[in-house]
Amino acid sequence: MSGIKASALADRARAGNGRYLPLGLILGLVVLVADQASKWWILDRLDLPVRGRVTVLPVLDFVMVWNHAVTFGLFGGVGAAGRFLFSAVALAVVVMLLFWMRRTPKPWVAAALGAIAGGAIGNVIDRLRFGAVVDFIHAHLGSLSWNYIFNLADASIVCGVGVLLIDSLFDRPPKQQ
Repeated sequence: MSGIKASALADRARAGNGRYLPLGLILGLVVLVADQASKWWILDRLDLPVRGRVTVLPVLDFVMVWNHAVTFGLFGGVGAAGRFLFSAVALAVVVMLLFWMRRTPKPWVAAALGAIAGGAIGNVIDRLRFGAVVDFIHAHLGSLSWNYIFNLADASIVCGVGVLLIDSLFDRPPKQQ
C-alpha cells in the first residue's frame, strides 16, 4: 500500500511539470507593473511626498510613508544595511517561489506564487532605488483606524499568502485505491 501512496505522490509532484509557470510569471509581471506604476503616479504625478495626505474616500486616504523596515515596522533598527539585507532575502525567496511555481499542479497556487513574487520584486526595486519601500494606502473606518499603511505589492503578497493558506487547509491527498 505504501508503494501505491508513494507512486500517487510522485505522480502529483510531476503533474505540474511547469504547466502553470507561465500563468504565475504573467501574474507576477502584472503585479510588478501595477505596483511600480502606482508608485510612480503617487510620487511623480500626485506628488504625495509634498502633499503628505490625500483623502480619496471616507474610508481611504493616500498617506506618504517611506518604510525602511519590513511588515509592521519589523527589523527597523537594522540601519542602512537593511535595504540590501531585506532585498537579498526577498530575492532568495522569489527564487524559491519560482521553483515551487514550476512544480505546482494547481493554477491558483501558481497565480498566488506569482502575486507574491511580483510584489516582493516591486518592493525590492523600491529598496534599491529609494532606500525604502513606498507605502501610501491607508484604509480605515471612521474612528476605527489602524496605522498599517501599505502598497499594491504588499496587498498582492497578502492575497497570495491567503490563497496558499486556503489551499493548504482544503488540500486533500489523492485517494488510495
